[in-house]
Amino acid sequence: MNTHPPLVLTIQSHVAWGHVGNAAAMLPLQLSGVEAVAVHTVQFSNHTGFGEVKGQVFSAEHIRDVIEGLQARDVLSHCAAVLSGYLGDAAIGQTILDAVRKIRQANPAVRYLCDPVMGDVHRGIFVRPGIPPFLRQYAMPQADILTPNQYEFELLSDTSLRDLPHAIAEARRLLRSGPGQPGPDTIIITSLLTPDMEGQLGTLAVRRDDAWLVTTPIISLDPMPSGMGDVFSSTLLARLLVGDALPQALGHAVSTLYGLIAELPSGSRNLPLVQARQQIVQPTRLFDATKVA
Repeated sequence: MNTHPPLVLTIQSHVAWGHVGNAAAMLPLQLSGVEAVAVHTVQFSNHTGFGEVKGQVFSAEHIRDVIEGLQARDVLSHCAAVLSGYLGDAAIGQTILDAVRKIRQANPAVRYLCDPVMGDVHRGIFVRPGIPPFLRQYAMPQADILTPNQYEFELLSDTSLRDLPHAIAEARRLLRSGPGQPGPDTIIITSLLTPDMEGQLGTLAVRRDDAWLVTTPIISLDPMPSGMGDVFSSTLLARLLVGDALPQALGHAVSTLYGLIAELPSGSRNLPLVQARQQIVQPTRLFDATKVA
């Protein structure tokens, strides 16, 4: 009997203080029963929401060296999934895609979840200029699952979403057309606020043959904590790897994030991952996914 937990290679940013990037993704993966191997694309003292940041963006060569070391230990061939988020530099993105290709040679069933971090409606684009075109032209075609927020999805699709049916249609336009074809098989749009959401915040998962929506009340936050997308994508991936179907994984991930936000200390820029860790395992309030197409 195989008792080894699923293994995820997570390649994204890291901060010494706070919870963004790998510092946000590791705990949800581990608490869900998934082994996480973390490769950091940057190491900063803290996330940018605090203002001044110390640290550095790692070079593509540095990332490549770490991944080659993992390959030498035969780690890559055992990966069930790859998770990528904030890149820091487009050259790092190519290194990530090289790793995905190597893993797929050993395990064609590996899943690549790409969180195409570029910006949000509050701050606009906050990544280096070469990253949006890299994500659109190279990362998106290689991804199995794509998890943009609405702002990022509109950048990737070059459209402005009018309503829920329009969002579903635009997402399906970007999906792969069949086996072996480029493009994701699942696109999940977070922070969806089209007019027909009626004051609710939507998270929409779209596949070729179905679409699922989870809605939650909007919680006003000031300041806005960072790392919410990182927690969502890692929790979603973990739930899929431990056997949840997409609707259940989607509902669980949204419920986890809602529960963490509900327990956020007033004025905090850091999600209470440790204090409210039970929200990752068993969220207090469950929001179910509804089939919308």
